[in-house]
Amino acid sequence: MHTRHSLQAAALAAALLFSAHGAQAAEAASRITQVKLYPGSATVERTARVPAGARSFTFRCLPANIDTRSLQVQGDAALRIGEASIRTRERELDPLCISPLDTALREAQDQLATAKAETESLQLSETYLNTVAKIPPETRYAAPGTPGSAAINVTTEALRRSAQDVLQRLHHAKRKQEDAELRYQMVLKERDRVSNPQTRLSSVTVTLASDREAELRLSYQVRGPGWSPSYRATLDSANGKVKLERLALVAQNTGEDWNNVPLVLSTGQPTQRTAGRLPSQWTLDIQPPPTPVTSKELMRMAPAAAPAPIAASAGNSAADAADMPSFDVQTTDNAYATEFNVPQRITVPTGGQRITLTLGAQDVQAQLVTRTAPAMEPLAYLIAQLPVLPGVWPSASVALYRDSAYVGQGTLNNNDGDLARVGLSFGRDERIIVTAEPQQQNAGSAGFIGSDTERKVEHAYRIDNRHQRSVELQVLEAAPVSRNQQIRVESQYTPQPADLQWNRQPGLVLWSQSLAPASSARFTATHTLRYPKDAILSESR
Repeated sequence: MHTRHSLQAAALAAALLFSAHGAQAAEAASRITQVKLYPGSATVERTARVPAGARSFTFRCLPANIDTRSLQVQGDAALRIGEASIRTRERELDPLCISPLDTALREAQDQLATAKAETESLQLSETYLNTVAKIPPETRYAAPGTPGSAAINVTTEALRRSAQDVLQRLHHAKRKQEDAELRYQMVLKERDRVSNPQTRLSSVTVTLASDREAELRLSYQVRGPGWSPSYRATLDSANGKVKLERLALVAQNTGEDWNNVPLVLSTGQPTQRTAGRLPSQWTLDIQPPPTPVTSKELMRMAPAAAPAPIAASAGNSAADAADMPSFDVQTTDNAYATEFNVPQRITVPTGGQRITLTLGAQDVQAQLVTRTAPAMEPLAYLIAQLPVLPGVWPSASVALYRDSAYVGQGTLNNNDGDLARVGLSFGRDERIIVTAEPQQQNAGSAGFIGSDTERKVEHAYRIDNRHQRSVELQVLEAAPVSRNQQIRVESQYTPQPADLQWNRQPGLVLWSQSLAPASSARFTATHTLRYPKDAILSESR
């Protein structure tokens, strides 16, 4: 501890000595003026005021994992900027980078020391009273002029009261010391988790020249922080409207606190590859006949060593990402990304604390349908089919509410028209009764001289609407799809399906119709399979 304080004192003295030459080097603190946060990385912009006559400026207390290739230095027109150099060292060596948790830790240490001193002083008083109480009366009052019994009683009562007072105060002091010890340990663990003194930080020194005070800006990319989207969808079943709310979980563990900063969230992905893979040349050749190997050559051949494992790219390693927060947000849909400008300043402390932000809401008119797949389960679900949403909506979990009641979690996928076809499911429709009749199946011979096997399978389903209103009903059935020319499939449906390749999947049949209140509908599918008798049919569902 003494060594660390000595280092801090030396560093402080050096900083004060260095700042005495303000005309040559500026050491004023910079401030974060904007953070643009991506999923998995962030671009941080810092701004500082450079005094007139300065020849260099140092941006201190920066994260150690800065992408040095992303450093950009800009300034006012009157500011001439030279080269920039970066240096990394332990946090404790720079007094300007002391974390607020370090101050809180010292306060906890002082409180603990005070509590210990009080406890030990009371323990000393208790020891003294025990010593006095153990002295026999004849020894204590052996001298001439020994007081009488009345004086002895007064002395004894005073001793009792003193002991009682000391023991009570000692009890409370121990409790106070335990509380101080607990608080110290909590602050210590939090300090070590968030900003350990051994944590390495970077500083960037920029050479410059200016005849007057000017503004200097530094931006850099840092990996690890990020935001993850989530959504909340609230369905009003009376009018078929869905309120979609964008949410974001923001967290960062860079080592620098983002205190009261303007925050922009972007759906861009600067950490991903910037170019796609290109096809390689496709060549054909004839392999030469293998050369015969003699037994002696086989004996001389040593076993091949196992190939060395290929190390993961440092740029794509999971280690690069650190362990990973209600506002009127301005949303900008750019050509290739959507950005959310949070109107008020946000504080995101380092250490992985998650902060939830609401990025806006919009009402979307949905088409409500009741969908069932009776072959899978005799249940029906309420589905909201939505139009394609404008902008970029990354696929993420969505909390689902139906008429203000929470029904569960789903996934919102705005890609490739998935919301319009599959939609969002808002839980079971208990007033649609689904009945799957027993499957009918028979087999026999077919073809010339009975060389083929013919198998007929019939599925039938009954749907009852117990609502007091009509529902748009969708019934899904999987029809067999042949993947071999020897297998022939014929399918007949009653009524005729609306789509034989629902959701672009061949063999996925969709019946769609309006079902009046207190009415029922029956759907049948008959599939005839023909294949060679000696063939073994392979089926997968």
